[in-house]
Amino acid sequence: MYRLFYLIITTLMTAQFGHAQDSLGWDLSGSVDVYYRYNIQGDYDLAPGTSFSNLPGFSLGMANLKIANDGKKVGFMADLVVGPKGEDATFLSPVLRPGGNSSLINQLYVYWNVSEELTFTIGNFNTFLGYEVISPVDNFNYSTSYLFSYGPFSHTGLKLDYAHKSGFSAMLGVFNPTDATEYNPDNTYTAGVQLGYTFGSGSVYLNGIVSKDFYQFDITAGVDVTSDVYAGLNASIAKDAFSGAAAYLQWAASDKLKLGTRLEYFLDNGLGLFGKDESVLDITLSGNYTIGSLTLIPEFRLDMNSTDIFSDDDELTNALSSFVLGAVYAF
Repeated sequence: MYRLFYLIITTLMTAQFGHAQDSLGWDLSGSVDVYYRYNIQGDYDLAPGTSFSNLPGFSLGMANLKIANDGKKVGFMADLVVGPKGEDATFLSPVLRPGGNSSLINQLYVYWNVSEELTFTIGNFNTFLGYEVISPVDNFNYSTSYLFSYGPFSHTGLKLDYAHKSGFSAMLGVFNPTDATEYNPDNTYTAGVQLGYTFGSGSVYLNGIVSKDFYQFDITAGVDVTSDVYAGLNASIAKDAFSGAAAYLQWAASDKLKLGTRLEYFLDNGLGLFGKDESVLDITLSGNYTIGSLTLIPEFRLDMNSTDIFSDDDELTNALSSFVLGAVYAF
């Protein structure tokens, strides 16, 4: 698998790019992230019940390489990941999830720009639901929210995206069961829909997925309150699973330093994470200090559960407090 990763990179780097008449050019981008994690309150190896960045001590995130060729009419994206976070994001199939994702592939799709407003995409792509994403480059907080962790990570199928110059947009799609990437394991399908509006200082999106026995709907929104202050919102409900909301506030103290917080309330409606009708409050304070292409993210996080579920020196408590220092290099 790692030889395949190396072969793809070397082939692209030695190819004569731009040979196709339709091509607007090749693009290589990605990231590398590592981190340190320490529990201020709670046993050494405990972690919040959220995805990624949960290993104790000095730990590895992932290496992420995006290879794209954007054309006037057609193009593709290959998004490859390796490392513990990459394995979690793709479920390390077939070892942990038979019929699921390849541990190397985060996204793999082709697209056709039918017109300036309409795009047809088929393949595997990261989910359109939720506020946070897999790549640490596109998240302000280094740790992730409960709403992100228990929603879908990716979809395999086809979708039609419509974007009007007025700022309104819409998406319709049909997908394999959520996070089943390589093929459809049980001949069932999921419908996806999105309505959006982008305006001068922000945007708002209504998102949903619906299958025979499940649905999830959510709203994501963000606005530049001032030139230095940004506010975001995510609220979601999933049938017989969870509901909750998260608010985000970020302040640019200087060109290099930004400070921000995430306040999240998450209710277990049958997911089985805490217990029926049990909840957790996540308070996360993060800094982003940028040095060229490197961003250092010191973070303090407090998870307060409605019941005592965290162990601390052989005693149970309802709170887990932790410190994380993330280092993210983007190229």
